[in-house]
Amino acid sequence: MIEDVLRSVAIQLMEKPQIDLDGKSWKVTRSSSRGLRMAKVQINGREIQAIEQNRQKLSRWGRLAKEGHQVVQFRDVLTGKYVAVVVDGEVRLYGKE
Repeated sequence: MIEDVLRSVAIQLMEKPQIDLDGKSWKVTRSSSRGLRMAKVQINGREIQAIEQNRQKLSRWGRLAKEGHQVVQFRDVLTGKYVAVVVDGEVRLYGKE
């Protein structure tokens, strides 16, 4: 189930130096400007970028991160659209209610 995969990636992004998924590994890097954790992974044949939420953003996700919650955004690399967010292990897929 995609939610389980996203949850696993989010946890690994925040806690480990690499993400292990389906027998493959991807290195967790840090952004040059803010030092946010990020990694590109393959999920269902799509390249997805997992990005730690910037605590300085004024969005609701930024406020949650500033309060100490673990917030990871997921962006489709090909389209540039954000597809999901994981907050403290709870997955929300964008565009699906």
